[in-house]
Amino acid sequence: MRAANTTEVGMRFVREDGTAAASFPVGASGGTDGPTAELEILRGELSRILIDHSAARVDYRFGTQIADVTDHGDRVTVALHDGESIDADLLVIAEGLNSRSRRFVTPVDVHELGMHIAYATIPRTDADDGWWNWQAATGHRTVHLRPDNLGTTRAMLSFMSDVRGFEDLDRAAQNTILRRTFADVGGFAPRILAAIDEGAPMYFSAVGQARPPVWSRGRITLLGDAAFCNGTFGGAGTSLALIGGYILAGELAGTDDVRSALARYEERMRPFVGTAPAMTERSLRLANPGTRSGIRLLHAGAGLMAGPVGRTLTRLASRRTGEIAGGDVALPDYPEAA
Repeated sequence: MRAANTTEVGMRFVREDGTAAASFPVGASGGTDGPTAELEILRGELSRILIDHSAARVDYRFGTQIADVTDHGDRVTVALHDGESIDADLLVIAEGLNSRSRRFVTPVDVHELGMHIAYATIPRTDADDGWWNWQAATGHRTVHLRPDNLGTTRAMLSFMSDVRGFEDLDRAAQNTILRRTFADVGGFAPRILAAIDEGAPMYFSAVGQARPPVWSRGRITLLGDAAFCNGTFGGAGTSLALIGGYILAGELAGTDDVRSALARYEERMRPFVGTAPAMTERSLRLANPGTRSGIRLLHAGAGLMAGPVGRTLTRLASRRTGEIAGGDVALPDYPEAA
């Protein structure tokens, strides 16, 4: 995973003319993760690594999805859309925010936070560097460029809106929305819009939260964003999903009683979920100002936090948080499975 690092050297706020307003290099937070974490990896690269290291003992089925589930008490039968049925001891639904299969455990409404993000992979140019460049625009709009380890550049266009359902539209409609929303924005925006118009790979997403009241029912359980999505932004979801997988596997390995293992998994995992940064629509709007004065205030505050005083405050706050949480949230040490 470290070898597949995106090569990002830090995050910086930039003005429309490309000049830096504040910079946060990797490691500047005194050993704690800043905007750029210790390990930045593309989701596709992470998936490839996990599959490569497990393919010899895992039967992967691509191109299908769950159609129905029957819990018999001593086993579950999963009916797939391609017509096949699979009998298993346990069904783990490790899907995303808008999980189609979460309904087999509990009905839950996704709480959207009003932010929409278009993620695009665009050609890299000589002007691109190793920084995550964050350009704020009025109207709660932001433009981002980030490096990757594959010779391309990752771009994001985000905006706040009370309208819902953009992610369900077809590509042409989404292109039109982005073109109109960012028409008056300079800096990186014209280049990204042009690449999207030319067919750059793009994924459109709405930031939201899912907080099911329970994670398990019988021999069916939820994992990752399907169980605990605080907001599809910021990277915490990936860490929580991996921690959840580790705890779930550890509890299952220690007993033949699946239901008791699922209960302990939820009991041990919920404190970790509670450590995720709180995310609200208000906090997203503050981080993505609507006015020029708000952007100037954002840049001024970021400049302060990027300096010596801000770095000291960050270290003290991180140390204090660790003291508060350290006694309650510790990763279980499970014996090595045979």
